[in-house]
Amino acid sequence: MERKSFIKQLLAGSAGVTLFASQIQMLQGCTTPLKTKKLGIALVGLGSYSTTQLAPALLETEHSYLSAIVTGTKEKEDVWSKKYNIKKENIYNYTNFDEIVNNDDIDIVYIVLPNSMHAEFTIRAAKAGKHVICEKPMATSVEDCQKMINSCNNANVKLSIGYRLHFDPINGYLMELGQNKVFGKMNTETGFAFTLKNPEKWRLQKSLSGGGPLMDLGIYALQAAIYMYGELPTSLWAKDTTKDTAFFNKQNIEGSLEWEMTFPSGKALCKTSYEEDFYCYITANTERGEIELNPSFTYDGLKGKTPIGPIEIENVNQQAFQIDAFALNILNDTKSIVSGEMGLRDMYIIEKIYESARTDGKQVLLDEIPNILDLRKIRN
Repeated sequence: MERKSFIKQLLAGSAGVTLFASQIQMLQGCTTPLKTKKLGIALVGLGSYSTTQLAPALLETEHSYLSAIVTGTKEKEDVWSKKYNIKKENIYNYTNFDEIVNNDDIDIVYIVLPNSMHAEFTIRAAKAGKHVICEKPMATSVEDCQKMINSCNNANVKLSIGYRLHFDPINGYLMELGQNKVFGKMNTETGFAFTLKNPEKWRLQKSLSGGGPLMDLGIYALQAAIYMYGELPTSLWAKDTTKDTAFFNKQNIEGSLEWEMTFPSGKALCKTSYEEDFYCYITANTERGEIELNPSFTYDGLKGKTPIGPIEIENVNQQAFQIDAFALNILNDTKSIVSGEMGLRDMYIIEKIYESARTDGKQVLLDEIPNILDLRKIRN
C-alpha cells in the first residue's frame, strides 16, 4: 500500500480505524526479514518494568525472545530461570556482565537500569559486540549520550531508545493528524504526573535519576509535543512549580515543572509532577476543534477523540511492537526510528529546560539543537 493512500484511508472518518502490525512495520521500514532467526535478548535489570511489561511482551514477539538476564539480586535468578526457561549459563550479574561477549544466545541487550547507569552498560554492551535498546531517558547528560553513540558506532552495533509510543498505533494516529494539520493549525498541551514521595525509590535519588519527574514522566510530554508537530522546537521557557519544596529540595530535585516550547507552526505547553494526582494527556486545540488523548502514555487503556468523533483504534502490546521492530532493524540492517541521536536530542532539550527553570522562566533559544526529527513522521 502506498503511503499516501494509506494516510487517506487512515484519516477518512472517525470510526472503525484499525492499524495492523504489518502496516505499522511497513511505515517504519521494517519489512519481513531475509533471515528467519529469532534474536536473543538479555534484560539488564529485573525491576518492575522488566517484570510486568518487557518479559511478558517477549512471550508475544515474533522476531525476538528472552534468552538471558542480568540481575544483582540472587533470589531472582531461580525464579526467572524457571518461569522463562533461561539456561543457567545465560544468567549474569553486574560484575561478570562483560562475559556476554562469549555468548551467542545474546544478540540484543535491553538496559532497564536507573538513568545514571545507562551510559556505562550501553558502552559495555557495545564493547561486547551486542546491539542495544536503552530505556529513556538515554542518559543524564548530553556528553554521556554522545559517548554511547560513539561506542555503538565504533563497535558497529545498533542503538535504540525505549520510546515505545512510536510503535503505538493510537499515538501514531495523532502524529498523522497533527503533522498533516488535518484539522488546521493548532497549539498543544501535554502532561504526565503521579504522586511519588518515597525517598527510598531510586527515581527520587538524584545520583541515580539525574533529576525529578522531568527525567521520568516529563520526557513523554516532550516527545509528544515534537511528534505532534513533526518539527523541532526553536525556543522554550520553563518554571519549577514545586509545591512541597521542603521535601523535594532535600532530594535536590524538582517536584513539579512546567515549560512551553515554541515550534515553527505553534506552541506546546507541557507539565510534569511527582506531587499531583495522576494525569496523562495530549490535547491539541485546532481550527476545527479539539484533539484529545487521555490517558495518552499508559501501556493500555488509551482513549481519544477528534473534532469528528472518538478514536476507535485497538490498543496493542507496545513493548512487543517496539522490540520486534528493533529486531527487524538488525535483521534487515535498517536504522531504528528511535535512535540514539533522538535520545541525545531530547537530553539537549532537557538540559535547556533545567537551565530556564533555574532562571525562573527565562526564554532559552534552541539554536544548537541536534537536527534529529522523528523518523515515524509521514506527511500526506
